[in-house]
Amino acid sequence: MDHVSGPLHPLGVLRRGDRGVVRRVNAEGANRLHPLLDMGFIEGAVVRVLHEGPIGRDPMAVQVGDCRVALRRSEAGAILVELATPDRVCEDAR
Repeated sequence: MDHVSGPLHPLGVLRRGDRGVVRRVNAEGANRLHPLLDMGFIEGAVVRVLHEGPIGRDPMAVQVGDCRVALRRSEAGAILVELATPDRVCEDAR
């Protein structure tokens, strides 16, 4: 799980339909970090961008595990993901 085979991207730059695997959460302070962890943004979680808002693509709707979460892109920027191919998503979901 610690091995990262591709570059990391902030979740906030992904577009609708993009998938990734959470590799790191870089939120400063417990007030920002704990809510993201509580929502399921933990290392190894598979995420998919479901929707983008009409103005500035904000907020974005993201599926993480079995949950759907709305995030501002600024919040999503703290979540670093490795872009996933279908076989990579299946491997990490095990």
